[in-house]
Amino acid sequence: MNEYQENLKKKMDEYAHLVYRVAKKFPREELYGVVSQIQRAALSVILNYIEGYARRKPLVRLNFLEISYGSLQESKYLLFFAFTEKYLTENDYQNGMNLAEEIGAMLWKEISCLDKK
Repeated sequence: MNEYQENLKKKMDEYAHLVYRVAKKFPREELYGVVSQIQRAALSVILNYIEGYARRKPLVRLNFLEISYGSLQESKYLLFFAFTEKYLTENDYQNGMNLAEEIGAMLWKEISCLDKK
């Protein structure tokens, strides 16, 4: 991985930890609902990214990066859902969304570059 990719991976790791941290504040009755779903989606962002870079073939790597991007979009919606249900403070919501937007832009750039090869 180059410096750009390592930086993106660090941001994804930060995002997964942020989501896990804020999800601990959700109501207990959501433990097997929104909590489980948002944690899996956020973790899937970095896990699919890493798995993609463990693959040799560019098209296989591209597939994993697209799955990573899809998981990011899923987790963003779940952040929005949690915010509208008042499970998140505005500050936690904004921090999560800002980081997700930054990751999304970087990841989309990488997907676009791979897609052109």
